[in-house]
Amino acid sequence: MLKPFVLVAGLTLAGAAFGQNAADGAAISQTIQNQMDAFKARDAATAFEFASPNIKGMFGTPERFGTMVEQGYPMVWNNDEVRYLELREIAGRLWQKVMIRDASGGLTMLDYQMIETPEGWQINGVQILPMPGIGA
Repeated sequence: MLKPFVLVAGLTLAGAAFGQNAADGAAISQTIQNQMDAFKARDAATAFEFASPNIKGMFGTPERFGTMVEQGYPMVWNNDEVRYLELREIAGRLWQKVMIRDASGGLTMLDYQMIETPEGWQINGVQILPMPGIGA
C-alpha cells in the first residue's frame, strides 16, 4: 500500500506562464490538501471553509456540502493519496489538476478551479477528468 503523500509538480513553470508564482502554486495545493484532510476526518464544516463564496451560496450549509461530496465525489470523501500535477490557466481561470487514490485503491483525475479571495485561495468548482491512457 502506498503511503499518503503530496507531490507538487511543475508549479513554477506553469505559474510563470500566466503571471503566477511558486508561492501561489504552493498556497493553492495547500488549500486543496486542507480540504482533503478535512473530508478524510469527516469534518464538513472545516472543508466548507475552503469553498468559494459561490459554492457556499449554492449549498448553504456545511452539512449539505458534505453530503454532496460524499455522494457525488466519493473519491474525495475517501481520499487516501493526493498528487498535485500541473497548475494552468484556461480562459483566464486557474485550474489545478489533481490525481487521487481513494481508500479502495482506485485512481481519479480531478480539475480544481481556484479563485483568490480576501481570505486566500478558495475552491470554486471541481471536474472529474478522464484518466490518461484510458480510452473508450
